[in-house]
Amino acid sequence: MKSVLISALVAAGVLASAPALANKDLATKSGCMACHAVDKKLVGPAYQEVAKKYKAADEAALVAKVKAGGKGVWGQIPMPPNAAIKDEDVKTLVKWILAGAK
Repeated sequence: MKSVLISALVAAGVLASAPALANKDLATKSGCMACHAVDKKLVGPAYQEVAKKYKAADEAALVAKVKAGGKGVWGQIPMPPNAAIKDEDVKTLVKWILAGAK
């Protein structure tokens, strides 16, 4: 009985972390992690800092900014446009970032 309970808890933990891992993988595959990290500033801001600055209501504006690129909000180093990333992938990434990118 104990081993069944432990197995169920482990499976629940794996399933709960799967979306976050998938989104970090998507960010890596899309080239985002070359300039950003979840918890520290690299070239661009940490995703956790972005989540603190913006709210869910800002989602559409952030999706547009990721697609078009921009500069000046986090410093003078510009973020290049990401027009090649599918719109649904950009939306997934922005939702993940706004949720705290864990």
